[in-house]
Amino acid sequence: MPASKNDQQYNFEVVRWFSVAAVIYLVVGTLVGVYIAAELAWPVLNFNIAELTFGRLRPLHTNAVIFAFGGCVLMASAFYSVQRTCGVRLWSDKLAWFTFWGWNLIIVSAVITLPLGLTQGKEYAELEWPIDIFIAVVWLAYTGNFIMTLANRKSSHIYVSNWFFLGMMVMVTYLHVVNSLAVPVSLFKSYSIFSSVQDAMIQWWWGHNAVGFYLTAGFLGIMYYFVPKQAQRPVYSYRLSVLHFWALMFGYVWLGSHHLQYTALPDWAGSLGAAISFAMIIPSWGGAVNGMMTLSGAWDKLRDDYVLRFMIMALAFYAMSTFEGPVMSLKTINALSHYTDWTIGHVHSGALGWVGMVGAGALYHLVTKLWGREMHSTQLVNLHFWLATIGIVIYIVAMWISGIMQGLMWRDYDEFGTLSYTFAESVAAMHPYYVLRMLGGLIYTSGAVVMLYNVIMTIRAPQAAGAGTRRTAKA
Repeated sequence: MPASKNDQQYNFEVVRWFSVAAVIYLVVGTLVGVYIAAELAWPVLNFNIAELTFGRLRPLHTNAVIFAFGGCVLMASAFYSVQRTCGVRLWSDKLAWFTFWGWNLIIVSAVITLPLGLTQGKEYAELEWPIDIFIAVVWLAYTGNFIMTLANRKSSHIYVSNWFFLGMMVMVTYLHVVNSLAVPVSLFKSYSIFSSVQDAMIQWWWGHNAVGFYLTAGFLGIMYYFVPKQAQRPVYSYRLSVLHFWALMFGYVWLGSHHLQYTALPDWAGSLGAAISFAMIIPSWGGAVNGMMTLSGAWDKLRDDYVLRFMIMALAFYAMSTFEGPVMSLKTINALSHYTDWTIGHVHSGALGWVGMVGAGALYHLVTKLWGREMHSTQLVNLHFWLATIGIVIYIVAMWISGIMQGLMWRDYDEFGTLSYTFAESVAAMHPYYVLRMLGGLIYTSGAVVMLYNVIMTIRAPQAAGAGTRRTAKA
């Protein structure tokens, strides 16, 4: 595709590649999720092949949706919005392309090593030490390019979305490096330098903050840029957005210990994590309200702007999951919810509802701007929206019911003080809900397939002479 005038002023080509890769990874990542969900309902589907077992494919699924899809959305959005808000080209085109190819090489490495069982066994940090080092190198290239672009900006002001992106980049850098500190014993085997409960604490300091900064702060950066752009309205309250940013930066780092209630972790640490988790409802809801109220005076746009529907629905799920999580961190609730499917439902309400939907909305916006044309079919965008929404609801409701039932069965005693149900009986009781979970995931994935088709057809459509230059100039 010939470069437009704006492509000469800005580097949008790397953003195009990240955007297309993100849509592909959304389909692949969710498809693997559907397959392993089906394996839990019908274990025979692993065919006694080690590489196809749930334990091997589950980390592949999480890495694909979090780091492949999520990472490409974040990189596309950050590289696009920082250029537009700063009025300058990316500081280094070479670093941008290194980031793209390096990140995709990491993803390919995960696809190869995880099914082979080469893993550190740490949540969201399964990849072995050589890949961990390369992740740090690529992430620093991404961060450095972003920071230098900000430094070269034409305006003195730094727009709030860039603060959220920058906060994510800085925090994830040291979270990843510290949690990945290990002693290598072979090319693909290492042991953490931390041990026992300290290892668990460092792991969940990383694990929860991968959610808190990578999947929350980073995607809030997306929200603060793309919601106002799509709505063609200014952010409802800029002061609230700044308060939201600093509260998240200082508050989120303390929450990891709430994953370790009723373990060897000191009781005070779990209590501290729960207390701050509950306090985080306030800034989180402030951010959600800020995004929704940006539509003040423009709610009629939701009638026919399906991309905006994605973003507003995402904010609704963000508000819901940032209330549910703190409630589940409380010890009384945690005693029932911990290790049950309720946690799975909570994670996916945030992942599918917040991350998936705001990411899809941003990608639809990007495709129309980057290729200078409307989507191939707005009806297909609408179909994707409803498939995603229905799929999420089926999924999380099934897991809520399943999880609460699990917790109640596991803690129920008879008059003799013995357990009323065996573990096998609780597993059997979960079967219909596992089938429903798989069905919800399948519906959600079908929406991703619709999106991929729509994006491909949009890109392949002939472009009117000069359209790219005119439309991109309005981006």
